[in-house]
Amino acid sequence: MADPIIKVTSRSFSTHPLLRCEVSDSFPGVVFNKKKRIYGEEDLGEYIKDADGAVVGLEPITDNVLEACPNLKIVAKFGVGLDNVDREACRKRGVTVGWTGGVNRRGVAEMTLCFMIGLSRNIFFSARGLRAAADWSKLGGADLSGKIVGIIGAGYIGKEVIRMLQPFGCKILVNDILDQSDYYRSAGVTESSKENIYTSADIISIHTTLEKSTRHMIDVEVLSKMKETAYLINVARGGIVDQNALKIALRERQIAAAAVDVFEVEPCDDQDFLNLPNLYCTPHTGGSSAESILAMGRSAIGHLVNYFH
Repeated sequence: MADPIIKVTSRSFSTHPLLRCEVSDSFPGVVFNKKKRIYGEEDLGEYIKDADGAVVGLEPITDNVLEACPNLKIVAKFGVGLDNVDREACRKRGVTVGWTGGVNRRGVAEMTLCFMIGLSRNIFFSARGLRAAADWSKLGGADLSGKIVGIIGAGYIGKEVIRMLQPFGCKILVNDILDQSDYYRSAGVTESSKENIYTSADIISIHTTLEKSTRHMIDVEVLSKMKETAYLINVARGGIVDQNALKIALRERQIAAAAVDVFEVEPCDDQDFLNLPNLYCTPHTGGSSAESILAMGRSAIGHLVNYFH
């Protein structure tokens, strides 16, 4: 039997020397993404049309792409979000989706905690002012300790954030679509409605998946309910927050500030948004710590190995 044809679409995976070596050990003919860009739906099908297996990052696995790939048997996810993978189309066409949840939970949770402390203590914005204009204003913000923190989405990452917050003595309000009463009791957190979180929390952190039900979950109406002193953090998916609504809310000081690692369109080219003085932003690097990249890559390789060998 001929060796399966494996193609890697993810740029981060394709340029990682250790992951390249490890996947090549199992699949010597593996092909890597040399374009150094994210494939779109138009050219992704052409790239993987003869593949038996693919390692994908943020590339769109749609029914149109799958139609162009009659040999494709498995899509191995490099990452944890599946919003770019049409799972129903994969099921109908008999394509396995190799995915392991939570492999990057530590890296994303640490970034979330960094955002919480950085916003609370005014670290991000005071550093920006000092470097840009030698502003020596000693505005030290407030402690994170003892604040009301709202966590929307108590999956792998949400739970890790909650665990990391325990020493700070925050009152943690949690909302999730699943009944996790036993976990809430054991973790010492309070199950809450979204409405209560929107109106009560000093910090709101988003950790849900991007689905039809969560797209623009944070919109004009929600932002208007938040405290003027509140902070919004989004390290999940850009589409969960209406970016234009957030831009207006920050510009008009409806909320104090926000920190985001994800955007509705990536890379984000909305300079008016990126340059807002009360927005701190990073280029979708929450799951890109060295440890997270290795864990996500090895997970994807493991799914390919399990399927073919």
